[in-house]
Amino acid sequence: MTHTLRGLGLTAVLAATVSAQQGSPGAFPPGFVDPAPILAAAAKEIGEASLQCVTFSGTGYSAAVGQAFESGVNIDWPRIDALANYRRTINYATRTIIEEFDRKPGLNPASWKYGLGWQDGTPVQKNPHQTFIVSGDYGWHIDGTGGTPVPMSPEDVSIGQLEIWMNPHGFLKAARLPAANPRAVWRWELGEMGRDGPTTVPEKVTVVSIQMLGKYRVDATINNENMLQRIHTWVPDPVLGDMNYEHEFTNATFVDAGNGVRFPTVWHHHEGWDDNYNMQTVSAGHNGFGGSFKQVTTTGCDAPVAVPDAVRSGPPQDRVDVQKLADGVYLLGGTTHNSVAVEFQDHIAVVEAPLSEARSLAVIEEIVRLIPNKPIRFLVNTHQHFDHIGGLRTYLHIGATIITQVKNYDFYNRDVLNYTPRTVMPDMVSRWPPTELTEGYNVETVRENYALTDSRRTMKIYYVQPLRHADGMLMAYLPADKLLIEADLFDTHAGRAANVSASTGTLVNEVRALGLDVQRVIPIHGGPAPWSDVLAAVAKK
Repeated sequence: MTHTLRGLGLTAVLAATVSAQQGSPGAFPPGFVDPAPILAAAAKEIGEASLQCVTFSGTGYSAAVGQAFESGVNIDWPRIDALANYRRTINYATRTIIEEFDRKPGLNPASWKYGLGWQDGTPVQKNPHQTFIVSGDYGWHIDGTGGTPVPMSPEDVSIGQLEIWMNPHGFLKAARLPAANPRAVWRWELGEMGRDGPTTVPEKVTVVSIQMLGKYRVDATINNENMLQRIHTWVPDPVLGDMNYEHEFTNATFVDAGNGVRFPTVWHHHEGWDDNYNMQTVSAGHNGFGGSFKQVTTTGCDAPVAVPDAVRSGPPQDRVDVQKLADGVYLLGGTTHNSVAVEFQDHIAVVEAPLSEARSLAVIEEIVRLIPNKPIRFLVNTHQHFDHIGGLRTYLHIGATIITQVKNYDFYNRDVLNYTPRTVMPDMVSRWPPTELTEGYNVETVRENYALTDSRRTMKIYYVQPLRHADGMLMAYLPADKLLIEADLFDTHAGRAANVSASTGTLVNEVRALGLDVQRVIPIHGGPAPWSDVLAAVAKK
């Protein structure tokens, strides 16, 4: 714990750590340097020892990672709304972080803060004021002032714990925790255009990396003024694997917060690489959060935050609920997203692989129980939003071919369905990569329409013309059963059927133009509904 090390000098602690690691003081291999004096100088420069808690506030922005309108173009993650009255409090001793802000209700899932974690199919934010708290091993969010605490997902709790330490003072404190194992290297850097502006003279910097929370390797770039200008790590994402996650600061934005403490007032946060020319990746989105937070206070540390009893039990466990829609057609629900299994004569096709590997494995096991002794040959993907493709690699692992709209092909083949190692949270494909990943029949693309058919049944797959929600969208239709399977065009969860969008009108127009005889719509979010409900909702808009 941090408080057990307050009486020890940072230099002494780090020197002891490095000596034990290297065998003798000062013995560093080529390219490496002693991290102890570098961290000690940085700690002195910003008054790290004098800071036990901090609150900063101002105005920020939030961006929805993985929710871009289209993939494979040089665009940023969509900024849904501004974060007004933003306020963050960090207490390093109690391992607590509290984030509060105001934004327009009705635009976002209540469980989503910014960056990763957007999940349709969850309750929509109903009140302007939002609160997110992580205290130790627990996390929860509150929609509105005095609202009911709702447990965070384990993934969101882990990110919240990481955020306690991913700031200049937090990093320096974490560097002297047990098992931090600091290492340091040097290099020349020309500067980052978005952070530093146009630069022409390289600067020699030091990069110090530490182990954090037992699973993250976090590094800080320290410039020649002993200031931390970039703190970087990788976080696990079901779609992209080891995902770039970093905060950037500039020297000029650090303010004197009293008692020798200097703290940054402008934050710039990336989730994903700043790869404007798609040199390494097809997905070029990066900016996930940022803002100007000029009000900084370092006094009045709050008492430990009490964890509500409802939060201690954790979020509800995912389950797989089965509903038979027709002979050989099954809806697999029980969580925020559905999948649909369709039986053919000698194989199975599944529509949608949402959320994660764990969710998809649970669904696959249930499908195998329902329809034994037939392979899952096809996975039909509706669109490229991250909460809808977290299980694509899982179906690839079991031998299925991914059917998607042609606009998603490059993104899936390069960024998602690849051999790239996943170190933070390895999945099936990274542990046991199939030969067919590069040699076989992995992805089948649809331009306008497509059909899976045999002597038993036909599934028709159609491209839905560009929408506000997402390009590269597909829907599936079973003519014999008059069932239409779609995602995010018409939802029925949490009363959403009464609050339709322009996308719903597009869906109706497509069905009419194609001359489809639809009796029931099967949303990926929510339960089945008669097609007449869709028509009535559009008529009321």
